[in-house]
Amino acid sequence: MQVRVLKYLLPFIFFAGALRSFNTQGWMVWIPLGIAWILIPLIELLVKPDPANMGAAEEELARKNPSYDVLLYLVVVLQFVALYEFLDGLMNTNLPWYDIAGRIWVMGLLCGTFGINVGHELGHRVNKFEQTLAKALLLTSLYMHFFTEHNKGHHKRVATPEDPSSARYGEAVYTFYFRTIIFSYLSAWHIANDEVKKKGRTVFSIYNEMIQFHLIQAAFIAGIYLLFGFWPTLYFLLAALIGILLLETVNYIEHYGLQRKATAPGKYERAMPEHSWNSDHVLGRLFLFELSRHSDHHYLASRKYQVLRHHDSAPQMPTGYPGMMLLSLCPPAWFFVMNKKIKQQQASTDHLAASAST
Repeated sequence: MQVRVLKYLLPFIFFAGALRSFNTQGWMVWIPLGIAWILIPLIELLVKPDPANMGAAEEELARKNPSYDVLLYLVVVLQFVALYEFLDGLMNTNLPWYDIAGRIWVMGLLCGTFGINVGHELGHRVNKFEQTLAKALLLTSLYMHFFTEHNKGHHKRVATPEDPSSARYGEAVYTFYFRTIIFSYLSAWHIANDEVKKKGRTVFSIYNEMIQFHLIQAAFIAGIYLLFGFWPTLYFLLAALIGILLLETVNYIEHYGLQRKATAPGKYERAMPEHSWNSDHVLGRLFLFELSRHSDHHYLASRKYQVLRHHDSAPQMPTGYPGMMLLSLCPPAWFFVMNKKIKQQQASTDHLAASAST
């Protein structure tokens, strides 16, 4: 592997830390959470973002390098290893409540960081093998319908009133949770139902992708219950919920207050880099496999994580994703910072439009 590839081994420290958490007690259980929510945000406040892009030749080499894909495949294996260790460790009924709580939160961190985030990356690939791996990762958060709604719903409707995953201006993250979780789920059903109808099949049949997902997830939960018992199953459900809330917090910060202009009733301008919040803060980029270069991802969803680009026109977050997620949990502070940024972005956009027209 080249040095450029090796930097993406950094997120794997969370797997190492999680495996330690699931096999120890006391304060050490909480170390991965301290790294994720204290150390990384503090570093990103001090270290300047890096907006540099690869050259054309470097980008082509990186795009064709299979090592970047192998790292994602390794995530799938380690995610299920970690889940097994999490469940097996919780069969010890003598654990104090704070150790159990710490382990649940650490598993929830893995569900959000790897289960859904890397599942998101693989879900944009076109071959069935990688899409199957994406669904397997999403299974660990019981959020398989994300595969359907994100690719066929969110990317078409992003930054419009029709998209449940795009946060409105002035909307707090806590009310956003209810809207995005409920309506994204319903949207996935609509998409899956329409697809099965186009194939000439009945909606309530095994050919419906959403029914497949529900059966797989039900079997997965049942298997965990049979192997590990009631309490580990309950703790897994809580960890999956944490992973889901982490995803939806990311959704909240990625598009908050940004809107595409309507060109006709129900139609909008193309999604451009300026319709997603971007962060070039290096640690957040590495730990999330470049998810924070979100503006380019929505501009060209087929672009692999290792070659995502910075765009000068994209609105920039004041810090990395971990810090912005923490900020969003305090709505008054979030509105104070981000509403000002939105007004600046709108003024900049209006200025560019006026310059172009003259």
